[in-house]
Amino acid sequence: MAESKLIIEAGRTEKHYWADLWRYRELFQVLSWRDISVRYKQTVIGVLWAVLRPFLTMIVFTVIFGKLAKLPTEGKAPYAVMVFAAMLPWQFFATSVSEASNSLIGNTQLITKVYFPRLVIPASSVITSFIDFLISFALLACVMAYYRFTPSWNIIFLPLFTLVAFFTALGIGLYITALNVKYRDFRYVIPFLVQFGLYISPVGFSSSIVPEKYRVIYSLNPMVGIIDGFRWAILGKGTAIYWPSLWMAIGGMCLFLIIGVRKFRKMENTFADII
Repeated sequence: MAESKLIIEAGRTEKHYWADLWRYRELFQVLSWRDISVRYKQTVIGVLWAVLRPFLTMIVFTVIFGKLAKLPTEGKAPYAVMVFAAMLPWQFFATSVSEASNSLIGNTQLITKVYFPRLVIPASSVITSFIDFLISFALLACVMAYYRFTPSWNIIFLPLFTLVAFFTALGIGLYITALNVKYRDFRYVIPFLVQFGLYISPVGFSSSIVPEKYRVIYSLNPMVGIIDGFRWAILGKGTAIYWPSLWMAIGGMCLFLIIGVRKFRKMENTFADII
């Protein structure tokens, strides 16, 4: 009878961590689909909630900033289209960070019972938010059709700005997720920061109204470059990219992603004990 040997390799999970992410790739799909099902379960209008929030926010901002304050739009785009073009990346970012920050706590039983790369959980939350983003994009197409507004060839660059928004949200989400496991105060801080961020980002107005001498400082908010990029890609003619804000957004994406992954990986081995 042949002898079987059990070989225990020290640090196996660390050594093969990124390979394990690929091996568990189907788990991304499973968790994302589960999150979508749970989010809209027992709701009357279901996934329409994904478009109702940005749509109502668009109406409020259009009335307040466009009609009452009479702020200028960008190019020849209707004010509502300009606002909705900004609501797409902002809503995706805000939802991603909010959902990811509580994702580990919401999966306590899964984390404490089986091994898999924990990074899968917050990443799947961002993927779920991206699906909401695609649904909202379909509504943007309807809004542009209503106003008979046709995007220019700039639209081909939209996937690039979408990737920047995705990895920015993932980087910040990973960092906050790790902190939220240890410091539960973040569950109260995040909604406030998201709400505050909505008003300091150029969602309801064009960033071109910011005085030139303050634009570089204003662009320290990474969402400024991302939102301006979305508007340039969607609205086309009459809009211009403020290059410093774009490069700062890309640099911020890289920085947040590196810091987020490093913080998450540093605390990952303690999640099961702390949570």
